[in-house]
Amino acid sequence: MSALPKFATSAIPDAKFTTPARPLTFLVTGCSSGVGLSLTRAIQDAGHRLIATSRNPSRTPELVAEVERRGGRWLALDVDDADACFRLVDDELEARGEHIDVLVNNAGWSVHQAAEHLTDDEVRAQLETVFFGPFRLARAAVAHMRRRRFGVIVNVSSGIGLEGRESMAAYAAAKSALDAVSKVLYKEVCEFNVRVIMVHLGTFRTNMGNVARAGSVPLADDYKGKAVAGIMDFMQSHNFVGDGDPEKAARAIVEVATGTGVGEGHEAEMFLPLGRDVIPRYRLVRDRLDHALDVFEGVASNVYAED
Repeated sequence: MSALPKFATSAIPDAKFTTPARPLTFLVTGCSSGVGLSLTRAIQDAGHRLIATSRNPSRTPELVAEVERRGGRWLALDVDDADACFRLVDDELEARGEHIDVLVNNAGWSVHQAAEHLTDDEVRAQLETVFFGPFRLARAAVAHMRRRRFGVIVNVSSGIGLEGRESMAAYAAAKSALDAVSKVLYKEVCEFNVRVIMVHLGTFRTNMGNVARAGSVPLADDYKGKAVAGIMDFMQSHNFVGDGDPEKAARAIVEVATGTGVGEGHEAEMFLPLGRDVIPRYRLVRDRLDHALDVFEGVASNVYAED
């Protein structure tokens, strides 16, 4: 029996990437508000070409006009619609010579509910927007990027996917799944000069509270007064104020995606943590894994086959 290729032994990525010395074409989802809106401005401020998308552009005519006035385009895209995702990338853009250099998967929302109360429909809806939509767009775009030997996939993820948070099981599952496929995709396409970046956001001063939805099943009394109920009540109060500045985050994302500014010389990095409150989550995950090895490394190393 042949052995599988060995796992990487260094935490420092060693892939080599080059970026064309020209304005790049960005395709960005979820541009009508929040970090997505900030990204539209940061991309155009940096002199790149923008194709912005949102589910209902007719609801934000002033934003559409702003983007178009600066030479960009704004298209309708429901990332839940599989056919629409592939049709946009393959037929409406690539087939017409509008080659996507950088795809930024940013669209999303969150459902809040105790894990045991989540319905299948709620979980599926969450995964459709936060995991399946981004993954299908990445699959569509990366095929063209691979053939051209250049491209960048930016998947906007969350500290919630790293650590988990009460009431956010479906959202954490979707972001964790997106992280998982991003890690695999990075390994598969890095040799074709295609980069994959996971952006782990902390909390930002956006409309996050407005895109948070409560689950449909009444919360069991046992959860009243617990963290689950507290977070659900807080998110529904619309009093949420994040710590981060979305304009600063957007500039950082653009610079890392293009290998300029704070991203210069760091093109091989697959993780981009953004926000003071995401730093302790990174450290918590690291410390938990270290602790697990401290406790069980002897067990882990003693279950090998003795043949």
